[in-house]
Amino acid sequence: MSERPYASLSLDADNLWAYQMTHGDPGWEDHPTYLDTLAERVLPVLAERDLRITFFVVGQDAAIEENRRAIASISEAGHEIGNHSFRHQPWLHRYTLEELHAEFARTEEALEDVTGQRPVGFRGPGYSLSPDVIRVLIDRGYRYDCSTLPTVIGPLARAYYFRSAKLSAEQREERSYLFGSARDGLRRLHPYLWEMGPDRLLEIPVTTMPIARVPVHVSYVLYLAGVSPALAHQYFANAMRLCRLRKLEPSILLHPLDFLGADDVDSLRFFPGMGMTGAEKRTVVLRCIDELQRQFRVVGMRTHAEAILDRGGLPVRSASTSRPHIKVAS
Repeated sequence: MSERPYASLSLDADNLWAYQMTHGDPGWEDHPTYLDTLAERVLPVLAERDLRITFFVVGQDAAIEENRRAIASISEAGHEIGNHSFRHQPWLHRYTLEELHAEFARTEEALEDVTGQRPVGFRGPGYSLSPDVIRVLIDRGYRYDCSTLPTVIGPLARAYYFRSAKLSAEQREERSYLFGSARDGLRRLHPYLWEMGPDRLLEIPVTTMPIARVPVHVSYVLYLAGVSPALAHQYFANAMRLCRLRKLEPSILLHPLDFLGADDVDSLRFFPGMGMTGAEKRTVVLRCIDELQRQFRVVGMRTHAEAILDRGGLPVRSASTSRPHIKVAS
């Protein structure tokens, strides 16, 4: 197994209220949750496959007593806990430096209090990133970021999302960069270092299909599975083979709704793939995980990041002059 190339697997533990907030649905302020159900569905699957992955957890969830047991169980099972911001606002790139430091400090305190882990990795909500976010990550001692999604279909995903959203003009403006722009398809797929003056930070992009730059994370595979489960599996398996041919160690992303169907969370029926039952979705997800393990040595983000940094020889990109998806906070 050790001779196979690495792949990292992570799960963005976006909660019910976070989806409702971004979508403009009422009631999100009460922070409704499904984290206990998520932990019950996911942790046995990972344990059966002897996997230790990374869960990017929202600080607000860790600060709510109702969620503490579920989040603690994830850490106790040996999984890395990463920072997914405190309020899960996909317009994080608009924050000032002062606001970012406060956001990160609240998240770190909440996560460490529940799990005993201080996060060293970050993924922005909605892949939101800015030069100021990178600056704050460096200043606060983070080892890696994984907020970039090098795909060409960001505007299409945003249009689909907005079609059913109940948003004011101001809210649409806040979310105007949700899922990025088509130009993000020009970003590197392989890891690299962000450079800010003398400081550097490792970036591990969420993997998209080499050459075509279309998504391969499991939420999109599930969308294909709604048409044909066999086609969906073949798509993912071929993407992983192409990664190996291109010497790309993939970083594959999971979401809670990859494991939960509309029968579990009816209020999120508007999301792609929610027409499938939870059991149907989990069957597809397990095939993807098994395929990933067949071709790669699957680890969490921190383990992958340390291996990448130990090898060295990474290209460097200036954070202050990069194209959107990275925006200067205002």
